[in-house]
Amino acid sequence: MEETGSVRDVVDEALTARVTVDEHGTVTGWNAGAEALLGHAAAQILGRPAAALLAEEPTAAEVPPFAGLPRWHGELALRHRDGHRVEARVLAHHHAAPESGGPGGPGGSGEPGGEWLVLSALTGREPVPADDGLVGWSFTQSPFSAMALYDTGLRLRRANAGMEHSMALTERDMRGLRVPEIVDDEAGEVAEQDMLQVLASGRTHYRENYLRTAGDTREHAWSVVLSPLRDSAGGTRGVCLSAQDITEQFWARKRLQLIAEAGRRIGRTLDVTRTAQELADVSVPDLADFVSVDLLASLDAGDGGDGAHSGDGGDEAYPDTGAGGGSLVLRRIAHQSVLPGIPEAAVVPGGTEEYPAGAPPAESVRSGRSLLHRTTDPAIVDWAARHPLRADRIREFGIHSVMTVPLTARGSVLGVAVFVRHRHPEPFQQDDLVLAEELTARAAVCIDNARRYTRERGTAVALQRSLLPQGLPEQDAVEVASRYLPAGARAGVGGDWFDVIPLSGARVALVVGDVVGHGIHASATMGRLRTAVRTLADIDLPPDELLTHLDDLVVRLAGEDVGATCLYAVYDPVSRRCTLARAGHPLPVVVSPDGDTGADGTVELLDLPTGPPLGLGGLPFESAEIELPEGSLLVLYTDGLIASTSGDRDADDGLSLLCRALTRPAASLDTVCDTVLGAVLPHRPIDDVALLVARTRALDSARVAVWDVAPDPAAVAEVRKNAVGQLDLWGLTDAAFVTELVVSELVTNAIRYAEAPIQLRLIHDRSLICEVSDASSTAPHMRRARTYDEGGRGLLLVAQLTQRWGTRPTATGKTIWAEQDVDPSGTP
Repeated sequence: MEETGSVRDVVDEALTARVTVDEHGTVTGWNAGAEALLGHAAAQILGRPAAALLAEEPTAAEVPPFAGLPRWHGELALRHRDGHRVEARVLAHHHAAPESGGPGGPGGSGEPGGEWLVLSALTGREPVPADDGLVGWSFTQSPFSAMALYDTGLRLRRANAGMEHSMALTERDMRGLRVPEIVDDEAGEVAEQDMLQVLASGRTHYRENYLRTAGDTREHAWSVVLSPLRDSAGGTRGVCLSAQDITEQFWARKRLQLIAEAGRRIGRTLDVTRTAQELADVSVPDLADFVSVDLLASLDAGDGGDGAHSGDGGDEAYPDTGAGGGSLVLRRIAHQSVLPGIPEAAVVPGGTEEYPAGAPPAESVRSGRSLLHRTTDPAIVDWAARHPLRADRIREFGIHSVMTVPLTARGSVLGVAVFVRHRHPEPFQQDDLVLAEELTARAAVCIDNARRYTRERGTAVALQRSLLPQGLPEQDAVEVASRYLPAGARAGVGGDWFDVIPLSGARVALVVGDVVGHGIHASATMGRLRTAVRTLADIDLPPDELLTHLDDLVVRLAGEDVGATCLYAVYDPVSRRCTLARAGHPLPVVVSPDGDTGADGTVELLDLPTGPPLGLGGLPFESAEIELPEGSLLVLYTDGLIASTSGDRDADDGLSLLCRALTRPAASLDTVCDTVLGAVLPHRPIDDVALLVARTRALDSARVAVWDVAPDPAAVAEVRKNAVGQLDLWGLTDAAFVTELVVSELVTNAIRYAEAPIQLRLIHDRSLICEVSDASSTAPHMRRARTYDEGGRGLLLVAQLTQRWGTRPTATGKTIWAEQDVDPSGTP
């Protein structure tokens, strides 16, 4: 740190003899104080051997082992330029060369590398004022153990025993020197700046430092108080530097801060890998220089292995840790280092390593105990000897201390965290091990929670996907594409669903629903409601009636805290009309077929009657019917699509994004789905999303034949003749016999038991559909005729001759229908 002008104004440099000597013993620096001490000018002495300044050559026994010394102090007999002998107290600081191989110089040759700064205070130039009063003030005003008194020139006058001990220098060694000359560290420069402020302001100054002084074997934290010392007239006569060793308090505070930080950062997600990485990130660099987190490879199976231990989870199974001995396979899931690229790692993330018996990580896992080692311990030496790469890492980075801490949760060991030091000069202590255990214990519980959640979520997702359509059924009424996105990890699996259900008369039902809540319960409820919808759809209920029955079901499930929304639509490709009803569900979107694929057409929300959510009971549902031109897009979705992913938009904004996305050109319906999701959901959704896109088709009028039937039994023959003739036109002569029987039976029943008007309709779609409509709402029932009954066998005959048959209500009565499978190659 450079001295400011104000420091130079206060400090008299000439009061200290300052000399620098290089590693070859040559004088490289000489200040005015040195000239005052020995009489030589700088030009006369620079470049000369420092030994020429000695009054006598020291004996070999008197020469200290300079190699490896950070500092030296003592008395030297020097020779003044005029020849007289000068006895000087000397303090020398060693500044090692950056490229040196160690304290002993390049290659560890034993010669001191770098440069020596030699200091000697010139106390004889000015008379030292009486210090009795000053010393008395310093010791009465400061309660600290290490104290030193500095005059207004910022030079030490007195030091107590505590200061002598911490500096490993006597008061005599330090008298007349400045703080930066005593403490060869940035902390000395900072302290002198603080002392200058005290002299200028007259106010006490506080500071905390963390450093290793010459009198200590490890770094300590110091609380430093700099107090002005005043005489009886109030004038400032000096500064008292008082220092208290607060290392224990400092580290206790640091540990509490690190534990608090771990509480904030570890376990923020239910992801095993991220949680392990958070443990490593929190621990580096405050606790360790390198941290690795490994889990038992047997956890990869996901079912917890064969369960050597059982925790308090009861039904939770955990892997065998191999308590009987032998090697142990661990998988690396996270690591961190103070060095870029994490070069210390001997295992890549996701990789496995087999740890032999006796290796500290394996022993921690098997015993469930934390271990603290120096790399010179036999356990580390033997382990490294079996793994050459790890041994190279230990030597290359100077690893000197290792802790292995088991990841234990609910009484079972999941893996191990390894803490390493190589840049921290201090080895791990017992307090560090306690801190590592605290951090690892927090992470282990979070990792175990993440594992449990992942397993349960996987079960729920599997259940939900099994309850969703595994494949959309073949039908010609609409072309469809769909997407399903499960919610993010925090929300959990929900109860959204969609369905495509072929109906009689070549029609199709499109369904989208959403069960309130998340988890397995919501998925199971979704499955029940989807099954109920398909069952109700099979009896051809209109959309509003179907929702009424579905509402009754949800009301009966009310004790299970069930709520849901649903949209049910039925599209008829013959009439191109679509009937829709909704129960608390978002409005569907229709895109007119102005473009080639529906893109660039008019996009509008269908104005459907508002229906209450399912489960309220007693409230009516209304349906609406619209005509959809061939090629229209009908877009159904759940509210997770338009909901905000970050809380910065409302549902209307989501709808706007959806409508804009639907105006973009798209080559296929799958592209439409992907475009919509990319535009509306740039991030993972906070709720489940179901999206169903259908493009309408129209059945060619040439494939539909309709006849009005007179309510006269004589009309049956004419109807049969017309039906057979139509089959000839369609090339379906193979179906003529069955069709003639079905038409005869259904028309005869309508004439006998129903009301006019009566109508016959044949539809040639994927199958041959025969429909007879009348004005009666009474549906026929198939029964088994008794032996002597003359009738009652008609519907049984129809059921035997066709693949499917049924009845559906209409606005004016009912329709009875029957389907036959025919060769799809048949054409009109």
